[in-house]
Amino acid sequence: MATFDVTKHVLVPKHQKVSEKELASLLEAYGIQVENLPRVFKNDPALQHLDLKDGDVVKISRKSPTAGDISFYRRVVA
Repeated sequence: MATFDVTKHVLVPKHQKVSEKELASLLEAYGIQVENLPRVFKNDPALQHLDLKDGDVVKISRKSPTAGDISFYRRVVA
C-alpha cells in the first residue's frame, strides 16, 4: 500500500523550520518568548518531513487572496 505525502496536497501550506537568527529577530520584534507562541504537535503530518525537536519553531506560509502572503509561527511540542 502506497503512503500519501500530505505536504504535496494543495490545501497544506508550506512548513519550514525557523533559523536561530530569524527566531531571535521574531521574538525581539514582538517582545515575546518562545513559550508565548501557539503550539503544534511534533507528530503533525505536515511536519514529518522536517527534522524537528521539542522547542523548535516552525514558519507556516500561506497565500491569501485578500491578505497576500502571510506567515504564522508555531512552537513544536512533543
